[in-house]
Amino acid sequence: MAVLPRAPPGLLRSVSIFAGLDEAALAGLERLASRRSYAEGEVIVSEAEPGDALYVLARGKVKVVLYGVSGREVILSIFKEPGDFFGEMSLLDGEPRSATVTAMEPSSLAILSRVDFQAHLARHPGVAVQVMTELCRRLRRADAVIGDLALLDVLGRLAARLRDLALAEGEPEEEGRVLRQRPSQSEIAAMIGTSRETVSRALSELARRGDVVLTGKRLLVRHRLLRRA
Repeated sequence: MAVLPRAPPGLLRSVSIFAGLDEAALAGLERLASRRSYAEGEVIVSEAEPGDALYVLARGKVKVVLYGVSGREVILSIFKEPGDFFGEMSLLDGEPRSATVTAMEPSSLAILSRVDFQAHLARHPGVAVQVMTELCRRLRRADAVIGDLALLDVLGRLAARLRDLALAEGEPEEEGRVLRQRPSQSEIAAMIGTSRETVSRALSELARRGDVVLTGKRLLVRHRLLRRA
C-alpha cells in the first residue's frame, strides 16, 4: 500500500451521497481526504476490524467478500466505477467492518476519516439522508441476494445475477443488453455460492436456451431473460 497526496480533484462529485453539495463544501471534503494505492490482491479492509474511514474508488476494481469457516469466498459486491464507495456503515453505527474488501487489480482510493466524515455530517445534515437512502438501496439488494441463495437453484441464481448485472452495467442493444467485460466464471461462482465448473455448465445451458450469447468476454443477455421476474 502506498500513501498518495489528497484525493483526485473532482472525484467526490461523482459520489452519490455527496450529490447536491456546493463547490465549497466539496472542495473542503477533498482537502480532508487522503489517497492510497493498493496492489492486486491486497486487503483494503478486513471483516471485524474497527471501521474508521469511508473509502471512495478513484481507479481500479475491488470486491467485497465474506469468508466461511472453510475459507470459501462469497462475493457480495464488486466496485469498479470511480465514485463507488464503501465503509459507510461502520462510520455511522460504530460497529466493526461487516465484510472484507480486497483489490482485484491495482487500485487507488480516496479515504475520509470517521472524525472528518462525522464533522461533515454535522455541517451538512442533508448528507445523512443521502447516506440512509444508499444504505436502504444496498439492504434491499442484500435481501434479494439472500432470497436468491435460499430459494433458487444454481441455474436460477445464475440467471438472476446475470440479469441484475446486465440491467446495472450492460449497454442496450437490439437483442438485449451487453456486458463487454463480464466477470470471470470464478467470480460469478463466488457471487452465487457454487463452483466454477457448475457455473460453466449453467452458462452453457442458458446459452443453449437462447437466454444469453457468449463471445469471449462479451455477454449478451437477451430480452427474454431481462423480462423474467
